[in-house]
Amino acid sequence: MGKTPVKMRAVVYALSPFQQKVMPGLWKDLPAKLHHKVSENWLSATLLLAPLIAVRMYVDDYQEKEKLAHRY
Repeated sequence: MGKTPVKMRAVVYALSPFQQKVMPGLWKDLPAKLHHKVSENWLSATLLLAPLIAVRMYVDDYQEKEKLAHRY
C-alpha cells in the first residue's frame, strides 16, 4: 500500500533571441509616467534637494571667501 515515487521531468522554456523584446513596458508611455511621478512626488523631491543645494551653495561661497582672504 505504499506510494511508488514517480520521476518528474523538468520543463525548460527558452525564447529565441530574435523574438525577445527587452523591457517593452518601460518605454511605453514614458512621458506620461514621468509626469505622474514628478507631479505626485514634487514636495518630497523639494524637501530632499533644497537642503543639499543650500549646503553646496554655502560651501562654494565659503571657499571663495577663504581664497579671497588669503590673497594678500
